[in-house]
Amino acid sequence: MKVLMMGLGSIARKHIASLRTIDPSVEIVAWRSSHEGASVEGVADVYELPMDGGFDFAIVSNPTSCHASAIHALLELNIPLYIEKPLFADLGHQELLEEIRRRGILTHVACDMRYIDTVRYIHDHVQELRVNEVNVYCGSYLPSWRPGTSWRNGYSARPELGGGAHLDLIHELDYLYWIFGRPQRTQKVLRSVSSLEIGSVDYANYIWEYPSFTASVVLNYFRKDYRRTVEIVADGTTWTADLATGDIIDETGRVLFRSAQEADGDYLAQMRAFVELVRQHAVTSSNDVFEAYEVLKLCLE
Repeated sequence: MKVLMMGLGSIARKHIASLRTIDPSVEIVAWRSSHEGASVEGVADVYELPMDGGFDFAIVSNPTSCHASAIHALLELNIPLYIEKPLFADLGHQELLEEIRRRGILTHVACDMRYIDTVRYIHDHVQELRVNEVNVYCGSYLPSWRPGTSWRNGYSARPELGGGAHLDLIHELDYLYWIFGRPQRTQKVLRSVSSLEIGSVDYANYIWEYPSFTASVVLNYFRKDYRRTVEIVADGTTWTADLATGDIIDETGRVLFRSAQEADGDYLAQMRAFVELVRQHAVTSSNDVFEAYEVLKLCLE
């Protein structure tokens, strides 16, 4: 297996680790814009697009603001694309999407939380409930994300690079869409007024209205005691999923589900599923660019 990488940041390294677990003999080449930047052991660097490289697929994991230009260039190779979320930093890009459709290129936008087994349990069992209310929360502390780095200069803090809690944490919107589908109506509040004093959105609050219930999603960059939860209030019961621990409990404290998934097991499961699609010469995935664009519209419009 031979894979072309765009971007070698922290998420890219997780994808590389998954690839090496799936195929220890994988050949990985990074297409770099310059000779600057960290190198990764066992990854060769090239500085122009290798048109005849014999790649099985490409991974796009550079800054979100660069995704559209990277995808546009990679289309010339006519190979499958594995794109780190979010798909783009803004809306538009219709011509690019139509070109992907015209060429019939397999795409997958990597939202690994669809592969967390706690989220999958909710997806597979929520139909057993008559849902009245859903509350999704993700609060974490941006300065602690990448220790030893200048976090105010990182892409998350810089809107021009595609940063912002609403985009970084689009996972929550994505799995809500995956589980319950498209809402009928939406409202949102995006703000940047916290003590972090950054230019990008540091607080986002979404209200999604469905025919028989309403979902609330709160995302922020400033909570020091990390919390990531899903609460489903239904007739006769309330499910509370702690995505940090992997447990789901009901209103009595009874454990309904307890995850045994290893760290980064979601990344591995997602990559394994995509590699299998590539091997099968599939033309669509469970989260292609067209579905990911629908979620992005709900995030930004």
